[in-house]
Amino acid sequence: MKYRLLTLFLLLPLILCYAQTHSHMGAKPMNYPDIEGYKTLKTDLHMHTVFSDGNVWPNIRVQEALRENLDAISLTEHLEYQPHLADIPHPDRNRSFVLAMEEAKEHELLIVHGSEITRSTPMGHNNAVFIKDVNPILQEDAADAFAEAKKQNAFVFWNHPAWYAQAPKGNPVLSNFQKERIKNGELHGIEVINTFDYAEESLALALEHNLTIMGTSDIHGLIDWDYTEKGNHRPITLVFAKEKTLESMQEALFAGRTVAVYNDLLVGKEDYLKPLIKASIEVLSVSYVPETTVLKLELKNNSSSDLMFENVMEFTFYDSSPVFTIAAGETKMLHVKTLEEIQTLSLRFKALGAYTAPKVQPVIEWNIPVNR
Repeated sequence: MKYRLLTLFLLLPLILCYAQTHSHMGAKPMNYPDIEGYKTLKTDLHMHTVFSDGNVWPNIRVQEALRENLDAISLTEHLEYQPHLADIPHPDRNRSFVLAMEEAKEHELLIVHGSEITRSTPMGHNNAVFIKDVNPILQEDAADAFAEAKKQNAFVFWNHPAWYAQAPKGNPVLSNFQKERIKNGELHGIEVINTFDYAEESLALALEHNLTIMGTSDIHGLIDWDYTEKGNHRPITLVFAKEKTLESMQEALFAGRTVAVYNDLLVGKEDYLKPLIKASIEVLSVSYVPETTVLKLELKNNSSSDLMFENVMEFTFYDSSPVFTIAAGETKMLHVKTLEEIQTLSLRFKALGAYTAPKVQPVIEWNIPVNR
Protein backbone atom coordinates (compact mmCIF):
# COMPACT_ATOMS: atom_id res chain seq x y z
CA MET A 1 0.00 0.00 0.00
CA LYS A 2 2.76 2.42 0.95
CA TYR A 3 4.47 1.82 -2.41
CA ARG A 4 1.26 2.68 -4.21
CA LEU A 5 0.97 5.91 -2.23
CA LEU A 6 4.62 6.71 -2.96
CA THR A 7 4.07 6.08 -6.66
CA LEU A 8 0.99 8.33 -6.66
CA PHE A 9 2.95 11.03 -4.81
CA LEU A 10 5.76 10.88 -7.36
CA LEU A 11 3.35 10.96 -10.28
CA LEU A 12 1.24 13.82 -8.89
CA PRO A 13 3.32 16.62 -10.48
CA LEU A 14 3.07 14.88 -13.87
CA ILE A 15 -0.68 14.46 -13.48
CA LEU A 16 -1.11 18.13 -12.58
CA CYS A 17 1.11 19.18 -15.47
CA TYR A 18 -0.93 17.07 -17.90
CA ALA A 19 -4.17 18.51 -16.54
CA GLN A 20 -2.86 22.04 -17.06
CA THR A 21 -1.53 21.49 -20.58
CA HIS A 22 -4.65 19.57 -21.67
CA SER A 23 -7.24 21.65 -19.89
CA HIS A 24 -10.30 23.07 -21.62
CA MET A 25 -9.33 26.66 -20.85
CA GLY A 26 -8.36 27.16 -24.49
CA ALA A 27 -11.99 26.89 -25.58
CA LYS A 28 -12.69 30.59 -25.21
CA PRO A 29 -16.31 31.68 -25.58
CA MET A 30 -16.87 33.69 -28.74
CA ASN A 31 -18.59 37.07 -28.54
CA TYR A 32 -19.58 39.54 -31.25
CA PRO A 33 -21.71 42.65 -30.73
CA ASP A 34 -25.22 43.17 -32.02
CA ILE A 35 -25.67 45.66 -34.84
CA GLU A 36 -28.45 48.21 -35.11
CA GLY A 37 -31.78 46.48 -35.59
CA TYR A 38 -30.45 42.93 -35.30
CA LYS A 39 -29.11 40.36 -32.88
CA THR A 40 -25.81 38.80 -33.89
CA LEU A 41 -26.14 35.00 -33.76
CA LYS A 42 -22.98 32.87 -33.80
CA THR A 43 -23.65 29.74 -35.85
CA ASP A 44 -21.94 26.69 -37.31
CA LEU A 45 -24.19 24.98 -39.84
CA HIS A 46 -21.85 22.32 -41.20
CA MET A 47 -20.78 19.54 -38.83
CA HIS A 48 -20.63 15.75 -38.78
CA THR A 49 -20.94 12.97 -36.19
CA VAL A 50 -20.66 9.17 -36.22
CA PHE A 51 -24.06 9.14 -37.92
CA SER A 52 -22.16 9.90 -41.13
CA ASP A 53 -18.35 10.23 -41.35
CA GLY A 54 -17.64 12.11 -38.12
CA ASN A 55 -15.83 10.70 -35.09
CA VAL A 56 -18.01 11.84 -32.16
CA TRP A 57 -21.51 11.31 -30.78
CA PRO A 58 -24.02 14.14 -31.36
CA ASN A 59 -24.00 15.23 -27.69
CA ILE A 60 -20.31 16.18 -28.05
CA ARG A 61 -21.16 18.64 -30.80
CA VAL A 62 -23.67 20.29 -28.46
CA GLN A 63 -21.19 20.44 -25.58
CA GLU A 64 -18.49 21.95 -27.81
CA ALA A 65 -20.89 24.62 -29.03
CA LEU A 66 -21.92 25.51 -25.49
CA ARG A 67 -18.29 25.93 -24.43
CA GLU A 68 -17.71 28.33 -27.32
CA ASN A 69 -20.91 30.29 -26.66
CA LEU A 70 -22.47 29.54 -30.03
CA ASP A 71 -26.13 30.39 -30.57
CA ALA A 72 -27.01 27.75 -33.15
CA ILE A 73 -25.57 24.63 -34.77
CA SER A 74 -26.65 22.06 -37.34
CA LEU A 75 -25.53 18.44 -37.63
CA THR A 76 -25.46 17.98 -41.39
CA GLU A 77 -24.87 14.27 -41.87
CA HIS A 78 -24.11 12.95 -45.34
CA LEU A 79 -27.17 11.28 -46.81
CA GLU A 80 -25.32 9.14 -49.33
CA TYR A 81 -22.12 8.41 -47.38
CA GLN A 82 -22.52 6.39 -44.17
CA PRO A 83 -19.19 4.67 -43.34
CA HIS A 84 -20.25 3.67 -39.79
CA LEU A 85 -23.48 2.04 -40.93
CA ALA A 86 -22.37 -1.50 -39.98
CA ASP A 87 -21.77 -0.38 -36.39
CA ILE A 88 -24.51 2.23 -36.08
CA PRO A 89 -27.49 1.20 -38.21
CA HIS A 90 -30.05 3.99 -38.32
CA PRO A 91 -32.87 3.69 -40.83
CA ASP A 92 -34.19 7.02 -39.52
CA ARG A 93 -31.77 9.67 -40.81
CA ASN A 94 -33.15 12.18 -38.31
CA ARG A 95 -31.49 10.34 -35.41
CA SER A 96 -28.47 12.63 -34.85
CA PHE A 97 -30.78 15.66 -34.77
CA VAL A 98 -32.99 13.96 -32.15
CA LEU A 99 -29.97 13.18 -29.95
CA ALA A 100 -28.65 16.74 -30.26
CA MET A 101 -32.05 18.13 -29.31
CA GLU A 102 -32.09 15.94 -26.19
CA GLU A 103 -28.63 17.18 -25.16
CA ALA A 104 -29.54 20.84 -25.76
CA LYS A 105 -32.99 20.86 -24.13
CA GLU A 106 -31.74 22.45 -20.88
CA HIS A 107 -29.82 25.14 -22.75
CA GLU A 108 -30.50 28.08 -25.06
CA LEU A 109 -28.53 26.61 -27.98
CA LEU A 110 -30.65 26.42 -31.14
CA ILE A 111 -30.44 23.11 -33.00
CA VAL A 112 -31.13 23.52 -36.71
CA HIS A 113 -32.38 20.40 -38.47
CA GLY A 114 -30.14 19.75 -41.44
CA SER A 115 -28.43 17.26 -43.72
CA GLU A 116 -25.88 17.15 -46.51
CA ILE A 117 -26.75 16.19 -50.07
CA THR A 118 -23.46 14.61 -51.15
CA ARG A 119 -22.74 14.17 -54.85
CA SER A 120 -19.73 14.42 -57.11
CA THR A 121 -19.42 17.27 -59.58
CA PRO A 122 -21.26 18.89 -61.24
CA MET A 123 -23.79 18.74 -58.37
CA GLY A 124 -21.23 18.98 -55.57
CA HIS A 125 -21.83 18.85 -51.83
CA ASN A 126 -24.67 20.97 -50.45
CA ASN A 127 -26.22 21.45 -47.02
CA ALA A 128 -29.97 21.73 -46.57
CA VAL A 129 -30.88 23.28 -43.22
CA PHE A 130 -34.21 24.08 -41.54
CA ILE A 131 -35.64 20.89 -42.95
CA LYS A 132 -38.49 18.97 -41.34
CA ASP A 133 -37.61 15.37 -42.22
CA VAL A 134 -34.32 14.11 -43.65
CA ASN A 135 -35.62 10.80 -44.99
CA PRO A 136 -37.56 12.06 -48.06
CA ILE A 137 -34.51 14.07 -49.18
CA LEU A 138 -32.58 10.84 -49.76
CA GLN A 139 -33.34 10.57 -53.48
CA GLU A 140 -31.54 8.74 -56.28
CA ASP A 141 -31.73 11.77 -58.55
CA ALA A 142 -29.96 14.86 -57.20
CA ALA A 143 -32.54 17.22 -58.74
CA ASP A 144 -35.27 15.37 -56.84
CA ALA A 145 -33.31 15.79 -53.59
CA PHE A 146 -33.12 19.56 -54.10
CA ALA A 147 -36.79 19.70 -55.03
CA GLU A 148 -37.71 17.87 -51.82
CA ALA A 149 -35.55 20.26 -49.77
CA LYS A 150 -37.35 23.20 -51.37
CA LYS A 151 -40.68 21.56 -50.55
CA GLN A 152 -39.62 21.62 -46.90
CA ASN A 153 -38.62 25.31 -47.22
CA ALA A 154 -34.96 24.45 -46.62
CA PHE A 155 -32.14 26.96 -46.86
CA VAL A 156 -29.55 25.27 -49.08
CA PHE A 157 -25.90 26.27 -49.49
CA TRP A 158 -22.99 24.98 -51.57
CA ASN A 159 -20.21 23.43 -49.48
CA HIS A 160 -16.45 24.04 -49.99
CA PRO A 161 -16.73 25.04 -53.69
CA ALA A 162 -12.94 25.42 -54.02
CA TRP A 163 -12.13 22.01 -52.47
CA TYR A 164 -9.53 20.35 -54.71
CA ALA A 165 -11.56 17.11 -54.87
CA GLN A 166 -14.36 19.08 -56.54
CA ALA A 167 -12.23 21.77 -58.22
CA PRO A 168 -8.73 20.41 -59.05
CA LYS A 169 -7.43 23.90 -59.90
CA GLY A 170 -8.70 25.28 -56.59
CA ASN A 171 -11.19 27.56 -58.33
CA PRO A 172 -14.92 26.86 -57.95
CA VAL A 173 -16.89 26.27 -61.13
CA LEU A 174 -20.59 27.02 -61.11
CA SER A 175 -22.12 24.21 -63.17
CA ASN A 176 -25.27 24.33 -65.23
CA PHE A 177 -26.87 22.09 -62.62
CA GLN A 178 -26.17 24.66 -59.91
CA LYS A 179 -27.28 27.56 -62.09
CA GLU A 180 -30.57 25.74 -62.58
CA ARG A 181 -30.90 25.26 -58.81
CA ILE A 182 -30.36 28.99 -58.25
CA LYS A 183 -32.93 29.82 -60.95
CA ASN A 184 -35.43 27.43 -59.30
CA GLY A 185 -34.90 28.93 -55.85
CA GLU A 186 -33.26 25.72 -54.62
CA LEU A 187 -29.74 27.02 -53.88
CA HIS A 188 -29.39 30.07 -51.65
CA GLY A 189 -25.89 30.29 -50.16
CA ILE A 190 -22.22 29.41 -50.64
CA GLU A 191 -19.35 28.73 -48.26
CA VAL A 192 -16.58 31.30 -48.68
CA ILE A 193 -14.81 29.89 -45.63
CA ASN A 194 -14.70 26.15 -44.96
CA THR A 195 -12.35 24.62 -42.38
CA PHE A 196 -9.11 26.62 -42.82
CA ASP A 197 -9.78 27.77 -46.37
CA TYR A 198 -10.97 31.13 -47.66
CA ALA A 199 -11.78 31.30 -51.38
CA GLU A 200 -11.99 34.73 -53.01
CA GLU A 201 -13.58 33.07 -56.03
CA SER A 202 -16.42 31.79 -53.87
CA LEU A 203 -16.98 35.31 -52.58
CA ALA A 204 -17.11 36.57 -56.17
CA LEU A 205 -19.77 33.95 -56.99
CA ALA A 206 -21.75 34.94 -53.89
CA LEU A 207 -21.84 38.57 -55.00
CA GLU A 208 -22.52 37.79 -58.65
CA HIS A 209 -25.45 35.45 -57.94
CA ASN A 210 -26.72 37.05 -54.72
CA LEU A 211 -25.90 33.99 -52.62
CA THR A 212 -25.70 34.19 -48.84
CA ILE A 213 -22.10 34.25 -47.57
CA MET A 214 -21.31 31.33 -45.24
CA GLY A 215 -18.44 30.19 -43.02
CA THR A 216 -18.38 26.75 -41.39
CA SER A 217 -16.07 24.37 -39.55
CA ASP A 218 -17.11 21.21 -41.44
CA ILE A 219 -15.83 19.47 -38.30
CA HIS A 220 -15.40 15.68 -38.29
CA GLY A 221 -13.08 15.21 -35.31
CA LEU A 222 -12.91 17.25 -32.10
CA ILE A 223 -13.03 21.05 -32.15
CA ASP A 224 -10.25 21.02 -29.54
CA TRP A 225 -7.91 18.98 -31.73
CA ASP A 226 -8.63 20.67 -35.03
CA TYR A 227 -8.90 24.26 -33.82
CA THR A 228 -8.54 25.15 -30.13
CA GLU A 229 -5.20 23.45 -29.43
CA LYS A 230 -3.80 25.23 -32.50
CA GLY A 231 -4.83 28.60 -31.10
CA ASN A 232 -7.80 29.03 -33.43
CA HIS A 233 -11.51 29.49 -33.19
CA ARG A 234 -13.70 27.42 -35.49
CA PRO A 235 -15.00 29.24 -38.60
CA ILE A 236 -18.56 30.45 -38.05
CA THR A 237 -21.34 32.38 -39.75
CA LEU A 238 -22.63 35.44 -37.94
CA VAL A 239 -26.33 35.71 -38.72
CA PHE A 240 -28.05 39.05 -38.13
CA ALA A 241 -31.53 38.08 -37.01
CA LYS A 242 -34.39 40.12 -35.60
CA GLU A 243 -34.51 37.80 -32.59
CA LYS A 244 -32.94 34.59 -31.36
CA THR A 245 -35.37 32.09 -32.81
CA LEU A 246 -35.13 29.48 -35.55
CA GLU A 247 -37.74 31.32 -37.59
CA SER A 248 -35.90 34.64 -37.39
CA MET A 249 -32.56 33.02 -38.14
CA GLN A 250 -33.99 31.29 -41.21
CA GLU A 251 -35.44 34.57 -42.47
CA ALA A 252 -32.06 36.28 -42.02
CA LEU A 253 -30.23 33.58 -43.98
CA PHE A 254 -32.67 33.80 -46.89
CA ALA A 255 -32.22 37.61 -46.77
CA GLY A 256 -28.41 37.26 -46.88
CA ARG A 257 -27.70 39.00 -43.57
CA THR A 258 -24.44 37.24 -42.67
CA VAL A 259 -20.72 37.64 -42.13
CA ALA A 260 -18.32 34.68 -42.31
CA VAL A 261 -15.60 34.72 -39.63
CA TYR A 262 -12.42 32.74 -39.05
CA ASN A 263 -10.14 34.16 -36.36
CA ASP A 264 -9.17 37.64 -37.64
CA LEU A 265 -10.70 37.16 -41.10
CA LEU A 266 -14.17 38.63 -41.66
CA VAL A 267 -16.00 38.34 -44.99
CA GLY A 268 -19.41 39.75 -45.79
CA LYS A 269 -21.50 42.25 -47.66
CA GLU A 270 -20.77 45.88 -46.82
CA ASP A 271 -24.23 46.47 -45.35
CA TYR A 272 -23.47 44.05 -42.50
CA LEU A 273 -19.68 43.86 -42.26
CA LYS A 274 -19.14 47.59 -41.72
CA PRO A 275 -21.72 47.93 -38.91
CA LEU A 276 -20.26 44.82 -37.25
CA ILE A 277 -16.72 46.19 -37.18
CA LYS A 278 -17.93 49.62 -36.13
CA ALA A 279 -19.91 48.12 -33.24
CA SER A 280 -16.91 46.00 -32.23
CA ILE A 281 -14.78 49.04 -31.41
CA GLU A 282 -15.73 50.94 -28.25
CA VAL A 283 -14.27 54.38 -27.56
CA LEU A 284 -13.30 54.36 -23.89
CA SER A 285 -11.84 57.86 -23.69
CA VAL A 286 -10.71 60.75 -25.87
CA SER A 287 -8.96 63.89 -24.68
CA TYR A 288 -6.01 66.12 -25.47
CA VAL A 289 -2.66 65.65 -23.82
CA PRO A 290 -2.35 68.84 -21.68
CA GLU A 291 -0.81 71.84 -23.48
CA THR A 292 -0.64 69.97 -26.83
CA THR A 293 -2.73 69.28 -29.88
CA VAL A 294 -2.06 65.56 -29.55
CA LEU A 295 -5.30 63.71 -28.97
CA LYS A 296 -5.17 60.65 -26.73
CA LEU A 297 -7.62 57.99 -27.85
CA GLU A 298 -8.35 54.72 -26.04
CA LEU A 299 -10.17 52.05 -28.05
CA LYS A 300 -11.42 48.62 -26.98
CA ASN A 301 -12.14 45.65 -29.22
CA ASN A 302 -15.33 43.97 -27.95
CA SER A 303 -15.25 41.14 -30.49
CA SER A 304 -13.48 37.77 -30.47
CA SER A 305 -11.45 38.62 -33.58
CA ASP A 306 -8.18 40.51 -33.62
CA LEU A 307 -8.92 43.57 -35.76
CA MET A 308 -6.18 45.02 -37.96
CA PHE A 309 -6.55 48.56 -39.25
CA GLU A 310 -4.76 51.10 -41.41
CA ASN A 311 -5.15 54.77 -40.60
CA VAL A 312 -6.66 56.55 -43.64
CA MET A 313 -7.93 59.74 -41.95
CA GLU A 314 -6.39 63.15 -42.58
CA PHE A 315 -4.47 63.10 -39.28
CA THR A 316 -1.40 60.99 -38.56
CA PHE A 317 -0.37 59.20 -35.39
CA TYR A 318 2.17 60.54 -32.92
CA ASP A 319 3.77 57.28 -31.74
CA SER A 320 2.25 54.40 -33.70
CA SER A 321 2.50 52.79 -37.10
CA PRO A 322 -0.39 53.65 -39.41
CA VAL A 323 -1.05 49.88 -39.50
CA PHE A 324 -1.98 48.44 -36.11
CA THR A 325 -3.97 45.69 -34.44
CA ILE A 326 -6.43 45.80 -31.56
CA ALA A 327 -6.44 42.29 -30.13
CA ALA A 328 -9.71 40.58 -29.25
CA GLY A 329 -10.99 41.87 -25.92
CA GLU A 330 -8.01 44.24 -25.52
CA THR A 331 -7.55 48.00 -25.57
CA LYS A 332 -5.27 50.18 -27.68
CA MET A 333 -4.04 53.69 -26.95
CA LEU A 334 -3.51 55.92 -29.97
CA HIS A 335 -2.15 59.46 -30.12
CA VAL A 336 -3.51 61.52 -33.00
CA LYS A 337 -1.83 64.75 -34.17
CA THR A 338 -4.72 67.09 -34.98
CA LEU A 339 -2.40 70.15 -35.36
CA GLU A 340 -5.13 72.34 -33.89
CA GLU A 341 -7.88 71.62 -31.37
CA ILE A 342 -11.04 70.12 -32.85
CA GLN A 343 -14.47 69.42 -31.38
CA THR A 344 -15.17 66.19 -33.26
CA LEU A 345 -12.70 63.59 -34.49
CA SER A 346 -13.64 61.87 -37.75
CA LEU A 347 -11.86 58.57 -37.32
CA ARG A 348 -11.35 56.60 -40.56
CA PHE A 349 -9.66 53.19 -40.55
CA LYS A 350 -9.39 50.63 -43.34
CA ALA A 351 -10.18 47.17 -41.92
CA LEU A 352 -7.33 45.10 -43.33
CA GLY A 353 -8.62 41.71 -42.21
CA ALA A 354 -12.08 42.26 -43.65
CA TYR A 355 -13.40 41.81 -47.19
CA THR A 356 -16.61 42.95 -48.85
CA ALA A 357 -15.45 41.68 -52.25
CA PRO A 358 -12.26 40.03 -53.51
CA LYS A 359 -9.36 42.26 -52.43
CA VAL A 360 -11.78 45.00 -51.31
CA GLN A 361 -11.39 46.11 -47.69
CA PRO A 362 -13.96 48.44 -46.12
CA VAL A 363 -13.22 51.80 -44.53
CA ILE A 364 -14.92 52.23 -41.17
CA GLU A 365 -15.79 55.69 -39.82
CA TRP A 366 -16.51 56.96 -36.32
CA ASN A 367 -17.42 60.55 -35.41
CA ILE A 368 -16.14 61.06 -31.88
CA PRO A 369 -16.85 64.13 -29.70
CA VAL A 370 -13.67 65.41 -28.10
CA ASN A 371 -13.56 66.08 -24.35
CA ARG A 372 -11.68 69.17 -23.31
